[in-house]
Amino acid sequence: MQDTHAKLILAGDVGGTKTLLLLAENVDGVPRAVHEARYENIQFESLEAVLSDFLGTGYRPAASCFAVAGPIEGRQARLTNLPWKIDADALGQRFGFIQTKLINDFVAVGYGIEALASSDLVTLQAGKIQTHASRVVLGAGTGLGECLLVWGDGHYEVVASEGGHVDFAPTDALQIDLLRALQDEFGHVSYERVLSGSGLSAIYELLRANEHSAGLNDPAEISQAALLGDPLATRALEMFIGIYGAQAGNLALTCLARGGVYVAGGIAPQIIDKIRAGGFMRAFLDKGRHARLMAEMPVHVVMNPKVGLLGAALAACRI
Repeated sequence: MQDTHAKLILAGDVGGTKTLLLLAENVDGVPRAVHEARYENIQFESLEAVLSDFLGTGYRPAASCFAVAGPIEGRQARLTNLPWKIDADALGQRFGFIQTKLINDFVAVGYGIEALASSDLVTLQAGKIQTHASRVVLGAGTGLGECLLVWGDGHYEVVASEGGHVDFAPTDALQIDLLRALQDEFGHVSYERVLSGSGLSAIYELLRANEHSAGLNDPAEISQAALLGDPLATRALEMFIGIYGAQAGNLALTCLARGGVYVAGGIAPQIIDKIRAGGFMRAFLDKGRHARLMAEMPVHVVMNPKVGLLGAALAACRI
């Protein structure tokens, strides 16, 4: 058994279906990987059981940080799509962590931006980056996550946000029809209602109803059909991408993201060729009198699926 090592940290990305764990050395604030593993959560009754398997009787990290896909209240968290309760103090006592931190999973994505290599990104617009200027991150998947990054104490700090729940602002007649359809169903319509898997399905259903034709229901099937050239699915995905670009521009303009705009989440990497086709950036730039300002902001798509784990590792190094 290894004694607690002051420079050894543990990072976890705990989702509804899987948990990613990384054991790393803290080398001057930068995690250097020692051991990494993926666990399917359905096979375990708790995070404690996962950690017992991962750590065994070997390493005992001093600090740990877990990114959790669910609400965090103080030192505890509950996963949204899994009946697990996570208690930071109980984990510390069980596994000998001197310090344990719980953070939201999208906050971890925000931290992880700083750990990415250029090969982890697809650049949509190089822009004119300003060193240490504000950055923004947004990512559509099951929902829509957003956060702001501000420079301080030698690194970027994450400012959490619930910007995905701001009012959806349609920009053309068809998007107005989408807003009305979603209002009839939900009342309040946020960007998350549109920029998510269910949102893509809603867009497709609107277009399908207008054509009075049978169609698809699952967002993954719609995306795949669009990539294969299905006309209706292609129109739906292009509309989705345009709204995505518009909201990315809204967030960038709100925060003056001269340090960069980062598009994360599970959807973007799967449709990267469609995003690169131009509709995303046309909507991003379409900000009237500030179009020139928008053209100066770097815009990237995050392709590394472990960005949240990397962010949790950086956060653990900074505890």
